[in-house]
Amino acid sequence: MSNTPVTCEVRYRLDPQKLAEFEAYAQIWMGLIERCGGTHHGYFLPRERPDGTGMSFPAAGSDGAGDIAIALFTFPDEESYLNYRSSVAADPEGIAANARFGDNPPFKSYERLFLQPLPRED
Repeated sequence: MSNTPVTCEVRYRLDPQKLAEFEAYAQIWMGLIERCGGTHHGYFLPRERPDGTGMSFPAAGSDGAGDIAIALFTFPDEESYLNYRSSVAADPEGIAANARFGDNPPFKSYERLFLQPLPRED
């Protein structure tokens, strides 16, 4: 098992009719992750791009979809992440959150990505 931090990005495709429910969902999961030993870096919701901002590399880039939200959180290592998964599955608030949102999530879909930092060269 690795001792490197586990950072997870979860990318949600939002349902515009369920934004208030998504915000309630986000508040619950930020608390659960923090209580179970992780650092939640927040949920990031879409916004309009600032006026006058073009793409740095226009031949290679484009603006993304306006219905994507992102959550980022980190656990110190794989063991901590796995402990969180077990703990939240048995936690009354985690069970209630899964029951509340499981059959009718406040988003259309999501994808999960595990990340590691690129070491900085000094």
